[in-house]
Amino acid sequence: MTGDDLRSTFLTFFQGKGHTVIPSSSLVPHGDPTLLLTTAGMVQIKPYFQGLATPPSPRLASCQKCFRTTDIDSVGDAKHLTFFEMLGNFSVGDYFKKESIEWAWEFVTRWLKLPADRLVITIFLDDDEAFGHWRRTGVAADRIVRLGEKYNYWGPAGDSGPCGPCSEIHYDFGPQYGCGRPDCGPACDCDRFSEIWNLVFTQFDQDREGRRTPLPRPNIDTGMGLERIAAVMQGKRSVYETDLFAPLLARVSDISGKSLGKDDGTDRAAKIIAEHIRGITFLMADGVVPGNEGRGYVLRRLLRRTCLFGRKLGLEEPFLVGLADFVIGRMGQAYPELRASRDLVLGGVDSEERRFGQTLTVGLNWLERVMERAAAENSRTIRGEDLFMLYDTYGFPRELTVEIASERGFSVDLDGFEREMAQQRERARAAARFNSGGGGEAGAYEQLGPLATSFVGYDRWQHRSKVVGLLVDGKPAGSASEGDDVEVILEATPFYGEMGGQVGDTGEIRGHHGRVVVRQTIRPLPELTVHQGRVAQGRIAVNDAVEARVDLPRRLDIARNHTATHLLQAALRAVLGDQVHQSGSLVTAEGFRFDFTYPEAVGRQRLADIQQLVNEKIRENLPVLVRSTSYREAVAAGAIALFGEKYGDTVRLVQTGDPPFSMELCGGTHVGSTGEIAILHITSEGSIGSGVRRIEAVTGKGAEKLFGQRLAVVEALAQELRTSPENVPSRVSAVLAELDRTSKRVSEVEREAARKSAGSLVSQVKEVKGIKVLSVRVAASSSEAMREMGDRLKAELGSGVIVLGAIVNGSPVSIAMVTPDLVDRGLHAGQIVKEVSKLIGGGGGGRAEFGQGSGRDVDKLDDALKHVPHLVEPSA
Repeated sequence: MTGDDLRSTFLTFFQGKGHTVIPSSSLVPHGDPTLLLTTAGMVQIKPYFQGLATPPSPRLASCQKCFRTTDIDSVGDAKHLTFFEMLGNFSVGDYFKKESIEWAWEFVTRWLKLPADRLVITIFLDDDEAFGHWRRTGVAADRIVRLGEKYNYWGPAGDSGPCGPCSEIHYDFGPQYGCGRPDCGPACDCDRFSEIWNLVFTQFDQDREGRRTPLPRPNIDTGMGLERIAAVMQGKRSVYETDLFAPLLARVSDISGKSLGKDDGTDRAAKIIAEHIRGITFLMADGVVPGNEGRGYVLRRLLRRTCLFGRKLGLEEPFLVGLADFVIGRMGQAYPELRASRDLVLGGVDSEERRFGQTLTVGLNWLERVMERAAAENSRTIRGEDLFMLYDTYGFPRELTVEIASERGFSVDLDGFEREMAQQRERARAAARFNSGGGGEAGAYEQLGPLATSFVGYDRWQHRSKVVGLLVDGKPAGSASEGDDVEVILEATPFYGEMGGQVGDTGEIRGHHGRVVVRQTIRPLPELTVHQGRVAQGRIAVNDAVEARVDLPRRLDIARNHTATHLLQAALRAVLGDQVHQSGSLVTAEGFRFDFTYPEAVGRQRLADIQQLVNEKIRENLPVLVRSTSYREAVAAGAIALFGEKYGDTVRLVQTGDPPFSMELCGGTHVGSTGEIAILHITSEGSIGSGVRRIEAVTGKGAEKLFGQRLAVVEALAQELRTSPENVPSRVSAVLAELDRTSKRVSEVEREAARKSAGSLVSQVKEVKGIKVLSVRVAASSSEAMREMGDRLKAELGSGVIVLGAIVNGSPVSIAMVTPDLVDRGLHAGQIVKEVSKLIGGGGGGRAEFGQGSGRDVDKLDDALKHVPHLVEPSA
């Protein structure tokens, strides 16, 4: 049976058992920031098991694409993979152990016709219920093995969720493949047994602290690795010998010119390339882009590891695009999203491979020198600072360097690497503190005692409160006087502290004895809000009763921009697809920027479509609904959560529209309805890194100000061009066309002048040891005109060195030409012009026959040209 046959046979079997077949979900788990990637078929079933969503049927079956990084270092052996397909059947509170065991045995023995005496069953230590069901199917007691939690208990996908004991079906290849020990069994690390199916009996829900509580109704979650069962069914010892990999390996062999099966190192490199390119293709099709964190880092590590092993096969030029296209062609029918995302995948692969290829050779050479130096010092350890240099400068993932070093017998100082990383993070924090205007260190706030600030600013902008802490010049104080820079901590505050990309509020704090102008509000500790400012009048002291007043117009401008980011993200996903994920933002009163993952430029038309969609939702005046709910309920409802963000059990859900146009977990301040935003205008869109784009935009008063400025520019242009604002574009086009015609006429005049002046310039030729040398200042408005003049002079001289200088746009420019016969004698135009350019305060270079340079010092041009004969003399 082929891989395609197995996939369809499995799903057909369970359709016959009343299961609804559901498509594979994305490798990027929807709305689950606890999970890096989809690691099992159960991931998309998780909300059903938790009772947070209603399944389309209580019985489900799927073939789920999965990705796990745990086995990346084992890739290339007989069975370990990063990307794989998981066949699975699921019961959401319907059937349980009895049916799942009976159907599993029926499928493997009757449909796949695997011999029963080749199958071994494992169960959890005390799972007598599962033991009884297996015995009733006809499995002999001596072929049922009880194992502990390490082997037969399935934990949650992520840091919380459904879990329970499991039972596995293993295929026994025979004792000739075993370790020879009497106790050799499924728990052994030898190659005799291969797990082909895992039946998980999910009976519990585990929270983030590891506590397990019984589920309202137990569920069934099973997983059969397609690649492993294909190896068994096709009589292969390795997944790489199956039809799922063999054609891809043949393609790797073709492009590298390396025969497989003759050298273990070559075979391993080819297998790693074939395995990784499948994962790369599927990850990028699901919207993951290379980066330095999270999913992006996994993809980048995979891409760069594949490039490295390509070098081991002699593949110096880019080769991954062709392999990715081959994967799309082979698997696009089973997974249509591959074909739909083909251009994005191939473009992203090409960009990343070329970028890393530029530094790979240099990095490998540098690592080679590091290892040679260590060996000369009788050391077999690569220092942490060298590992960091490879990571920071050459883009080598840490794990890649460790792998290369290990192959050469070197260890790596990982602790030293972490110290270098910590120092870099501290430098970044120091720069951030400098850029934000400073503030006390966290330790200074902690000296004030266990303080916490209650935030009351979601529905009010002024509030009576009490001063519970003060810092003056970054140090704890009991009071502050007029003119002091002060940080004020209140018992409760309406001021929003900078967090989640939204800037902090400004305003003032008034007491009976003084007033503080607040210029920034921060949250240096999770529960602490600090108001930074200056005492404008009188004095302020701890325990003073005060009134805190937020600058309301500014707060509303910030709220407009923050709600607009939610609309923008929803519009981006609507127009560009679900591969768009937020990677950062900054919301201010003046406007906002929004960073998101996407592998290519958005394009003018799609950007216009996105802006139009946002403004449509603004004009619809959708209500902005805010409520507190459980994290699980919010995610199950489709709310967007940021990967890596830590959320509590209760979260704040911000929804625009009902039914929702957007839903996000967000702690920021927002308008009451989208109409308050007035309008959104995108001012720029561009790349800020590999696979990450940035949009900058304005709303409300910011947009009004921008439109006013741009209208003023148009009206000024119209007045200058003596036309109406509506006719400015056509008038500018006419002026530019006339300028172009004039420029062409000027160029023609210059060329004619060059032809005429060439004859007179020839009279200034000097001979240096038999070589004709002409170095002279000319009147030219461009380097192109100078080059045409030089070509004319070279034709006149026949043999010689020509150096021309001119003042172009206020700066000295020089060109040098050397005829071919003198190049053969060692003269080099690029070297000559380089030396001339140094004398005029600049630089230059070029080929042996032609060079060009420029400088800053106009007054030294003539002296530099007089120096040319001395530059020619040594070669003469």
